[in-house]
Amino acid sequence: MKRAVFLDRDGVINEVLTKRVKFVNEPKQFYFLPGAEEAIKSLNDHFDYVFVVTNQGGIGLGYMKEKQLQKVHDHMVAELKKKGATIHEVAYCPHKPKAGCECRKPNSKMILDLGEKYNIDLEKSYMVGDTDTDIQAGKKAGTKAVYIGDSDPLADAVFPDLKEAAQWIIRDLHNDNKKLK
Repeated sequence: MKRAVFLDRDGVINEVLTKRVKFVNEPKQFYFLPGAEEAIKSLNDHFDYVFVVTNQGGIGLGYMKEKQLQKVHDHMVAELKKKGATIHEVAYCPHKPKAGCECRKPNSKMILDLGEKYNIDLEKSYMVGDTDTDIQAGKKAGTKAVYIGDSDPLADAVFPDLKEAAQWIIRDLHNDNKKLK
């Protein structure tokens, strides 16, 4: 079975709710957080897959269309590719907050579906996010969960940014590999 890292998008890979951008509704509003591109590239070197799993309730609320979101994701993937980094697939929940769907984090359907599609060993995989709902989704799916921010009691680890989180994930992966030998 394969191993993967599942990344939330807003607040993990790109800026959101900053002076420069409130929400990302078009490619020109997409700004990578410092170190995010390098972090994804380093995760690519150690994992079979890197995915993005993101709640995009703005679609359900009517703030943007799915075609606009696809343009944002195509831009993100293309810009990462220029840096030698790969996102293998982007999964998103388009539903309104509190819509009761199975895919919106803290539910784990996006992670579980990608896990099944790509034959992922979720127990040897990681979810990285900047909200409790990200951590809960990862835990429900059976992954280790890494929180970007100050603290989260459910997370397996907490770091200020994706770059530091990726370094820990890679070390943790190698520690697990040593235990298996």
